[in-house]
Amino acid sequence: MADLEKKAKEAFIDDHFGLAVDLYTQAIALNPTNPDLFADRAQANIKLNNFTEAVADASRAIALDASLAKAYLRKGIACMKLEEYETAKAALEAGASLAPGESRFTNLIKECDECIAEETGESKNHAADALVNTVSIKDVEPEDTSSQAPMVIPSKPKYRHEFYQKPEEVVVSIFAKGVQASWITVDFGEQILSVRIEVPGEDGYHFQPRLFGKGQPSSTLFFGYSLWRQNLCKQIIPEKCKYNILSTKVEFRLAKAEPGLHWASLEYNKETAVVRRIPVSSASRESMNCSRNMPCKMRCISQGSGFVLELCVLELYVEIVQKPTYSSSKPKRVDWDKLEAQVKKEEKEEKLDGDAALNKFFREIYQDADEDTRRAMKKSFVESNGTVLSTNWKEVGTKKVEGSPPDGMEMRKWEY
Repeated sequence: MADLEKKAKEAFIDDHFGLAVDLYTQAIALNPTNPDLFADRAQANIKLNNFTEAVADASRAIALDASLAKAYLRKGIACMKLEEYETAKAALEAGASLAPGESRFTNLIKECDECIAEETGESKNHAADALVNTVSIKDVEPEDTSSQAPMVIPSKPKYRHEFYQKPEEVVVSIFAKGVQASWITVDFGEQILSVRIEVPGEDGYHFQPRLFGKGQPSSTLFFGYSLWRQNLCKQIIPEKCKYNILSTKVEFRLAKAEPGLHWASLEYNKETAVVRRIPVSSASRESMNCSRNMPCKMRCISQGSGFVLELCVLELYVEIVQKPTYSSSKPKRVDWDKLEAQVKKEEKEEKLDGDAALNKFFREIYQDADEDTRRAMKKSFVESNGTVLSTNWKEVGTKKVEGSPPDGMEMRKWEY
């Protein structure tokens, strides 16, 4: 596990963020209670713009270790990228209490306050405009509309939505800014989530997906087969569901009726039905009152909330719903030696120029160097913000390496 973590950190330093995420995933599979692994994978996901995954990783790290300041920082950054400023601020304030001297928390909290204030102002202005534009019909004089152009109906507002899930719940977010509680109507059903948003002066928005879920077997057996009826299943527990209106979105928490079941999607998609042949004995034919000396054909067709059976002469078939397949969380075996050899071969054969050639030259020095030289290169590069690269550990090992910008350039500290 330590070797995987080391390789993941090296991949991150080399800007191979996708590889870093894969390596951290392998390490987490071996040690799923290590909060640092989740926090570091969150950082790599942020670099890949996978902000939702980064929030989930940072939250998991906080759950494992509530005193890990870097987890709060990365959750705050990812939430800000998702424009969830209130959630980001809460995480950053918690992290700031753990690291009082860290200026990044202070700067990001200040940025969150500015964004929240801006959104609050936009929401108030929007509501005021809607109120001003509301005019009584008695105050309007009738006009001749015969020569007027046809009225343009305002377009239906489009709100982006997304979801992520935990073993026990699914979290759905509809990104509608400045929504007031009186504008929204929510109904939790066993198989649906119904959301209506009525903004004054605009057409209503209605979001009502039929929720994902697998079927359950009925109590009726046909020749040893149990018929699957997805449309009779409970997918969520309505009384345990809730929602919260934030400044940038409305968040819904749906309690799974079957905890641990991974939803392949938010909405239910009808799976492709397959027909399987079942051998029929003469006793079975007699029980079906088949007068001919031939097997029978039986098809089970979903209709409404139940099934309709069709019997005819030929062969016996039962149509059942194919069970959905889910991606396995078990890590795939990777031949790292083979992968490393392939990458080295491609890099060796690649012809580069300019900065790319220079970077390749430095990589070759690093690969062929001893441990002290590598430590010196990493320490000098990181502490100088990429302006100094030293191979002498005796020179840089005992002091901080100061930045040395090129001629004509000024070095400034960047807070992130």
